[in-house]
Amino acid sequence: MKGKNLLLVLCLLLGVPAQASEQPELTISVGDWPPYLSSELKHNGVIAHLISDLLADEGYRVSFQFLPWPRAYSAAAAGRFDGTAVWMHKAEREADFLFSAPLLDEQFVFFHLKSQPFNWRSFADLTGMKLGGGLEYSYGPEFDAFLASGNVKMERVSSDVQNFEKLLRERIVLYPQEMNVGYAALRNHFSPEDIALITHHPKPLLINRSFLMLPKSLESSPALLQRFNKRLQRYRDSGRYQRYFDDLQQGKYQPEPPVLPAKQN
Repeated sequence: MKGKNLLLVLCLLLGVPAQASEQPELTISVGDWPPYLSSELKHNGVIAHLISDLLADEGYRVSFQFLPWPRAYSAAAAGRFDGTAVWMHKAEREADFLFSAPLLDEQFVFFHLKSQPFNWRSFADLTGMKLGGGLEYSYGPEFDAFLASGNVKMERVSSDVQNFEKLLRERIVLYPQEMNVGYAALRNHFSPEDIALITHHPKPLLINRSFLMLPKSLESSPALLQRFNKRLQRYRDSGRYQRYFDDLQQGKYQPEPPVLPAKQN
């Protein structure tokens, strides 16, 4: 049992008033993934804000530790964190973790220049086009198989910035990326003039669900998972869940601009 949980149990056994004991804290490992998770955004991003509020309503304080994604996973699997967020479901991850109810629907779309109108109904409509992509990135088994067929060429680079630069220079025609992640990269790294040149096709390439994962190595995980899922469903039923993502679209998680010193005359 973790020290903080042991302290809470001892307080209860000794009859210490609840207000005298520290509100239990949960630590969650995360990776940097703006606009969903980032130490540079308000509330650490919309997903961190959602998780914090969900667990606050269950009586917990939450802190987030930003780590490289592989370390976020391995440290949580070893029980050094109470959970890790957010992750796609993979069967092999079930050996280490319990999965929450779906926390985020990621919508992947094709970004393209407004000057190059684009429409598609099936992957066959992409034949002969040059796409940008991320290194070692999967776009789902069906599209990965289409890429492997050789009917389209994908040039993979290491960042969103590089891919959008190539799109602006017309070195690629399409860039598949999660919609909010793509627009966050544009806002953070490109001028309004460049952003105005880019749009996305409304038909999703892929919709992924992502989850909070709780380590099986901690005895507290099953009960915490049950409480988290019940609270998440209440948020969805009441409409509160959607309000977080409405706020995201309205830019409410963007950091405040720095206050510049007054000009000296």
